[in-house]
Amino acid sequence: MSGFPVLVVVLLGVFGLVLLAEALLARYELMAYTAGWRAATSELPPGMPYARGADPGRPARAYLVYLDGIGKRRFGDTRDGGRLVQALIAAAPELRVLGQVQPYSPLADPLVNRPVWEWLRHRVELVLFLHNVMQIFVAADHRYRPLYNRAVGAQIADQLTLAGYRADSAVPVVLLSYSGGAQVATGAVEELRAHLRAPLLLITLGGFHNGANDLTGAHHLHQLTSAGDWIERSGAWIFPQRWRWWSGSGWNRARRAGKITVHRLDPATHVGRGSYISREARLPDGRSHLERTAETVIALIRAHYGAHHDR
Repeated sequence: MSGFPVLVVVLLGVFGLVLLAEALLARYELMAYTAGWRAATSELPPGMPYARGADPGRPARAYLVYLDGIGKRRFGDTRDGGRLVQALIAAAPELRVLGQVQPYSPLADPLVNRPVWEWLRHRVELVLFLHNVMQIFVAADHRYRPLYNRAVGAQIADQLTLAGYRADSAVPVVLLSYSGGAQVATGAVEELRAHLRAPLLLITLGGFHNGANDLTGAHHLHQLTSAGDWIERSGAWIFPQRWRWWSGSGWNRARRAGKITVHRLDPATHVGRGSYISREARLPDGRSHLERTAETVIALIRAHYGAHHDR
């Protein structure tokens, strides 16, 4: 038994070193972008379209950018994210959908393209998730947040332009974010307004974010949540800007302005067999959680561009 405490200390020490290394690497990528040492890439793999869904030869009713959770490490969809994207494309063919944005890379450089990370993926996959988790906290850090917002906001604007979006076209842009993607989505608002001057709608699904970003430039934010989602709730607990007494935060100013609407998707969980994107979990009416989530998202988008068209 005497060796067990030593093993625990060693494992905690190794884990601490990994976290430290991840924190330093996450900041390095942002600094490399900001200093101009490396330029963000805009090219996609051969044969991969810049948008799916609506026919590129015809005007789309809206452009939807899906910003995935911490499992995002390639231009292609993650397993769960791909389920949601495919469900949206199938049920709303009028939307032009982009899923290739890299929320956790200011350089738009997927982890899967990096030899060291590919080696780690086959041996210590947890490190990949830690990398993206640390990027969320860099994006939330007040010292780096403006730079991170500018970098990823410019990446989203670039991908939208390549997908056919035209500035000042008045076509709505929807930022649909899952989990930590909400930190990036809320941070991209100002940059997208500056680059594209697009009507912006934000939809967060189990959104984990610090509430500091200014949402003045967004038309509305729909918060899809559930009592069974402890990860989403933890963001509201650990970030003071989400607390109601922090009246000057972007989140609370948007709430007072009536820009935030909460939609309950109980009893969904954040991840697992009962998640928002689960095909297996069923509601009393027979729909899967995935079907309900997709239907909710589409209804919110259609209501938005219908109201925008009326105005």
